[in-house]
Amino acid sequence: MPAMSDILLRVGRLNYVWTNTESLLIYIIAHLLKVEKDAAIIVFLTLNTTRARIDLVERLAKLSSTPAEDSRAVLALMTRLKRESKMRNKYNHCIYSFDENGEISSTQLMRLVEDDRHVKYGKVEQLDLREIERLENSIKEIVEISKALWIFIRASPSFHDEL
Repeated sequence: MPAMSDILLRVGRLNYVWTNTESLLIYIIAHLLKVEKDAAIIVFLTLNTTRARIDLVERLAKLSSTPAEDSRAVLALMTRLKRESKMRNKYNHCIYSFDENGEISSTQLMRLVEDDRHVKYGKVEQLDLREIERLENSIKEIVEISKALWIFIRASPSFHDEL
């Protein structure tokens, strides 16, 4: 079982790479809306959830006024980002369970799942070496998404003066 400090370090890294990567959506919003970075920052900060920001970017990318190449690139990147958001959401919205030694042994999701007759909450998942590997892979993928976003941003002529 990984030590608590190792897990918390990884969760911290996950949040760090996520926040840096999500902030790049400002440039994507500016590009797709054809506005200055300041206006895109206002739009970005007005939308107070990751989901809303990604939804906006996807919808803008789908507009007929968006060049097909830009649309394909942005939608592919948003698909990857949404996939990794599941890991980020898990570790930002869970409760940690501890073993007899005080080490984190599992996560419990704080989410309701209901059907016609039952309400369930708190899916428990073991925090074993396999899960740590998935966490590490998610961190690496978010870094790769960030790099790909930067490549897209730098290729946009509208940002050459601002970068």
